[in-house]
Amino acid sequence: MTGAPPLARRAAAEFVGTGALVAVVVGSGIQAAGLSQDVGVQLLANSLATVFGLGVLILLLGPVSGAHFNPVVTLAAWWTARRGGEGPGPRELAAYLPAQIAGAIGGAVLADTMFGEPPVAWSTHDRWAPHLWLGEVVATAGLVLLILGLARVGRAHLAPVAVAAFIGAAYWFTSSTSFANPAVTVGRAFSDTFAGIAPASVLPFVAAQLVGLAVGLALVAVLFGLRAPAAEDIVVPHGDRRPAAAGR
Repeated sequence: MTGAPPLARRAAAEFVGTGALVAVVVGSGIQAAGLSQDVGVQLLANSLATVFGLGVLILLLGPVSGAHFNPVVTLAAWWTARRGGEGPGPRELAAYLPAQIAGAIGGAVLADTMFGEPPVAWSTHDRWAPHLWLGEVVATAGLVLLILGLARVGRAHLAPVAVAAFIGAAYWFTSSTSFANPAVTVGRAFSDTFAGIAPASVLPFVAAQLVGLAVGLALVAVLFGLRAPAAEDIVVPHGDRRPAAAGR
C-alpha cells in the first residue's frame, strides 16, 4: 500500500482502536446498568456512547490503519484488493486480525477493571436464537455495504459519521443489537456485564457475521458492479498516498 505507515504501526493502531471500542461498549454498559434499571435507558446510553466513541476512533486512527477495528472489514478490504482494488494483502491479514482480537479482549478486561468488576469473568448473557443470528447477518451485511459503497462513490471521507451512525441505528433496528464484529464478539465474552455475550453464543454470532460479510459483498457487486475502483480506501483514506491514488 503506497505511502502507508509501517505494518507494525498499523497493527498497533488496530489493537488500540479495537480495544478502545470494546472498552467504550462494555464500560458504558456497566455505567448504564448502574444508573438505571430501565433496559431501554441502558441500551440508549450504551448505543450513544458507542456512536460517539466509534466516530472519534475512526477520525483519529483512520489515517494510520484505515480504522478497520473489525475482522469482517479487514476481510472485505482484502477481498476488494483481490478483485483489483487497493487493500490489505496476506501480511496485513496476518497482522490485523490477531491485533483486533487481542485488542478486543484487552478492552473488555480494561473496562471491567475500571468499574471494579473481576478483570475476566465469562459472560452469562445467553444470546442463542435464530432471530438473533439473522440480526447479525443484517447488521454485518449493512456495515459492509455501507463501507464499500462509500468508497465506490468517492465518499469514504464521510465514514466516521456514516459508520458510527449506522452502528447506532443498528443497535435499535436489529434483534441482536448489532455486534457485527467477530473481534468485539469475542471480547465481550470476557465481561459478565450488560454488554456481555456467553462464550457458547460466540461461535454462532461469528458464523452469522461471516454470512453477513458474504451478503454484503454480494450486494456491493449488485449495486456498484464487480470491479473495485483503483484506489479504494477502507474504512477511511490512510497513508500518504500519491496524488494519482488519492484523487477523489
